[in-house]
Amino acid sequence: MYTIYDEEQHDYVKVEEPDHSLTYTYADYMAWQFKERLELFRGKIFKMGAPNMNHQVVGGNLYTGFFNYLKGKTCRVFIAAFDVRLPVKNRKKDNEITTVVQPDVCIFCNPALLDDRGACGAPDLAIETLSPSNRKDELRMKYEVYEEAGVKEYWIADPAKKAVLVFLQQPDGKFAVPEIHTGNDKLAAQCVPGLTFNINEIFTA
Repeated sequence: MYTIYDEEQHDYVKVEEPDHSLTYTYADYMAWQFKERLELFRGKIFKMGAPNMNHQVVGGNLYTGFFNYLKGKTCRVFIAAFDVRLPVKNRKKDNEITTVVQPDVCIFCNPALLDDRGACGAPDLAIETLSPSNRKDELRMKYEVYEEAGVKEYWIADPAKKAVLVFLQQPDGKFAVPEIHTGNDKLAAQCVPGLTFNINEIFTA
């Protein structure tokens, strides 16, 4: 059961399922009562499947490494489910924001972007882990909204290939061609100097 705002009735009403042909905002998202995890991509609803074991292992390994290293530092790491609102330009009101994502792991180094509902603004680092439930259109949309929002660094971890693709923001705001890290490669986030991950260890339970 979902709660949405009906413009004709000028009130919130309960419906079995939101109309996927419509465009929704963060204000709608906050009013919904749902059991599944959802994300909004430019106002369109994407349901998220339950993560499998490999997905959880990768996310847990990365989160734990960052969390332990960042204790007492300005940057903070968060693990899903953690709402990240990605406003376009200066549109930061709830009824203006149409993209809300839940990165598997993300790092914010600007405390001003954090609030009691999650974050409003681009993370310094966003990490997504591939799983059978990922859809190609979902991955494409995340790449686009992360780039558009100004995410400085975007990692995609692939448990099947034990590889991490790293997209770095260029001076023009676009992502560069991804760097591919595998095997015993060392990987470090630009926003967390001094911490390195061994790629194989990221995928080890």
